[in-house]
Amino acid sequence: MEQNTVENKNDITLNRVSRSRFLFYIQLFCMLAFMLGGCYSLYKHSYAGKPNVAVPESSLYSPKYK
Repeated sequence: MEQNTVENKNDITLNRVSRSRFLFYIQLFCMLAFMLGGCYSLYKHSYAGKPNVAVPESSLYSPKYK
């Protein structure tokens, strides 16, 4: 009895070059995703500007006393 075997040349577990290329693209995608996520987080939590804080007159550079 003759067995028919089908060779799958696209299997990444058998081809070392194909596997390393696949892992390289996965690593590149993950690094890009983390970089974009970090940039978005920095943009989202960015400094809003100088707040208008009420400072007592006695603690100014040239204090005003009553």
